[in-house]
Amino acid sequence: MIKQKARALGFDHCGIAKAEQLTDDAYRLEQWLNKGMHGSMGYMENYFDKRIDPRLLVDGAQSVITLLLNYYPAVSQQPDTPHIAKYAYGKDYHEVIKAKLNEFLFELRAELGDIQGRGFVDSAPVLERSWAQRSGLGWIGKNGNLIHKQAGSFFFIATMIVDIPLVYDSPVGDYCGSCTKCLDACPTQALVSPTVVDGSRCISYYTIELKDMLIPAAMEGQFNNWMFGCDICQDVCPWNRFAKATSEAEFAPIPEILNLTSSQWEELTEEEFKKIFSKSPLKRSKYAGIRRNLKFLGK
Repeated sequence: MIKQKARALGFDHCGIAKAEQLTDDAYRLEQWLNKGMHGSMGYMENYFDKRIDPRLLVDGAQSVITLLLNYYPAVSQQPDTPHIAKYAYGKDYHEVIKAKLNEFLFELRAELGDIQGRGFVDSAPVLERSWAQRSGLGWIGKNGNLIHKQAGSFFFIATMIVDIPLVYDSPVGDYCGSCTKCLDACPTQALVSPTVVDGSRCISYYTIELKDMLIPAAMEGQFNNWMFGCDICQDVCPWNRFAKATSEAEFAPIPEILNLTSSQWEELTEEEFKKIFSKSPLKRSKYAGIRRNLKFLGK
C-alpha cells in the first residue's frame, strides 16, 4: 500500500528499512569530518547524533521510508553554454518534493490512523543515501552516489520517518566491480578513494557551497566549464546508460539554462537573474556567486 501511494504521487522507487542507529556510518562520518573533507560546510558537524539515529528525529520511530524521484532531463544544454548540473535544470526540488511528502503523510494517516512521521529532503540531518542503500534501492557507487541497478543515479532522495513497524526490504549488492571511470574522470581528484568524496575539492562545492568571493587560484583550469554543480562522475558511470527522462513536469528545463552562452550570462542583470531563476536551485548561489563562477571559468 505504501509503495503504491508513493508511485501514485510520482515517486519512481520506494524502499523501507528499520529505524535504528547507523553505527558503521557514524564511524565513516566521523572520519570524514576529522579529515576536513566538508571544507567550509560547518553545518555538517551539527546534530551528529541525529544524523546517525532517526529515532532522535521522530519520537518512537520504527521505520524509515526512502523515496527516489528521477530528475534526468529529456534534453541537454547547448555545447557552448556554461555547464549546469542536471538536477538544477528545472524548479527547485525542495519545493516539489516537500509538497509530495506532505501529501504522502496525509494519505498514510488517512489509511493507517494517527501515525507520527516527518518527511525530509536534503534539509535535515539525515543520511539519505545510507537509508536508500539499507532499503534495497541500490548501492553506494565509487563516486559516492546511490546507484539503482535498473535506473542509474540521477535521482533525488527523500526520507519519511514514521513510528509504525513495517515490512522491511533487504539491501542489494555492490555492482561497481573493477570499474574506476568516475575516479579517473574527476578533474579535481575529489574522489579520493572508492565511495569517499573530498567535498572540499569537488566542483559542486566550489560553485555552490563555497561562499568566499574568490575561488582558490590552484583550481584554475580544472572546472571543465562547470558553472553550477558538476555531473562528470555520473555522466561517465556505465549504469547511467539506463537513465530515462523524468516524467515530473516541474523539472522541465528552464530555457535559459539550455541556451544562454557565456557572454549572455555575463550580460544578465541581477533583476533579470532574480526573475528568471526565482524558483530555480541557481538562486542558492545568488547572482554574485554565478558572476564569480563565470569570472573564474574565464581565467
